[in-house]
Amino acid sequence: MIMPSAMPLPDSAIPSNPPNLADKLPRLGTPRRKPQQQASDESTANPPLPTPSLPSPPELSDHTYIKPSRRILSEKDHQLFVESRTHELIVAFVFHLSDSVRDKTISDVVKSPAAEDAEVKALLSVLDEAQAILQRCPPVDTGSRFGNPAFRTFLDQVQESIPAWQRQLGVQDDAAIDEVGTYLANAFGNGTRIDYGSGHELNFLLFLLCLNRLSLLPERTFPALALLIFPRYLHLMRDVQSTYYLEPAGSHGVWGLDDYQFLPFLFGASQLVNHKHIRPLSIHNPLIIEECARDYLYLDQIAWVNETKTVKGLRWHSPMLDDISAAKNWAKIEAGLRKMFVHEVLGKLP
Repeated sequence: MIMPSAMPLPDSAIPSNPPNLADKLPRLGTPRRKPQQQASDESTANPPLPTPSLPSPPELSDHTYIKPSRRILSEKDHQLFVESRTHELIVAFVFHLSDSVRDKTISDVVKSPAAEDAEVKALLSVLDEAQAILQRCPPVDTGSRFGNPAFRTFLDQVQESIPAWQRQLGVQDDAAIDEVGTYLANAFGNGTRIDYGSGHELNFLLFLLCLNRLSLLPERTFPALALLIFPRYLHLMRDVQSTYYLEPAGSHGVWGLDDYQFLPFLFGASQLVNHKHIRPLSIHNPLIIEECARDYLYLDQIAWVNETKTVKGLRWHSPMLDDISAAKNWAKIEAGLRKMFVHEVLGKLP
């Protein structure tokens, strides 16, 4: 028996031009955009900070050198700094260093002519001598988990060596040595608090910036500064932190990017911007970390963080790094880290 609802309609009951019901249905949301269009829209809505121009080194024949001292003591002082040419110069220098290593590996720079520059070799020699001082200043047994007082002995010997180191680098004027050396002295941590953090890391970059302003580190050395000199300093400071159990200076706890460093993430993200295979989520792959950390600063810092934390897993000990790994690409991470450098590293009252 055929049910009535299944009986065919006579031809006379079928309209000759049936309406298109799809035209009468409401549109269910906007059409999906292509990934390229979506990325373009996002970058337009949230553009990365541009790299300011880096002025040529100044004429210094009539320059008066002044030993640096802390001048930023209040919010008003800090606002004056943020609006100053010095602030713009620091941002320009750091961003130019970052730009100089885009799509480059550490191995690329090791094999490049920049690695043979006398200035680069002299800087590496200075850091090697600092490493030797560390070996001569072993920690003392105090029973304390943090803050070994032998760190102060290390800093004293570094301070004594700084004038000779600067002469090796080409700084001959005594007043210039006094000014520039202050930044290098502050790059190794604070002896009173026995701590170290991104502010001390920044002092090392300011030391390099001073040498650039003295025409001792021209732009051709920038890839080597970011991928040879800075990693050498970074590994030295890891040894210093481990030897003397330095407290993090100004740590944000697990919700900070890292207890001690910032710039390896920025320079490292620039290295990976156009990488064909390593994605942000690759930081969770132990094989990629093991194979590629020696060539990429971001991965090297992830490996170090994983090694030094007692809790296993970025999700638990470094949730901010874990969150960042969900980004679509390295360009987005690099843009975010540029903003973080300006707003968090330079933008907060020390």
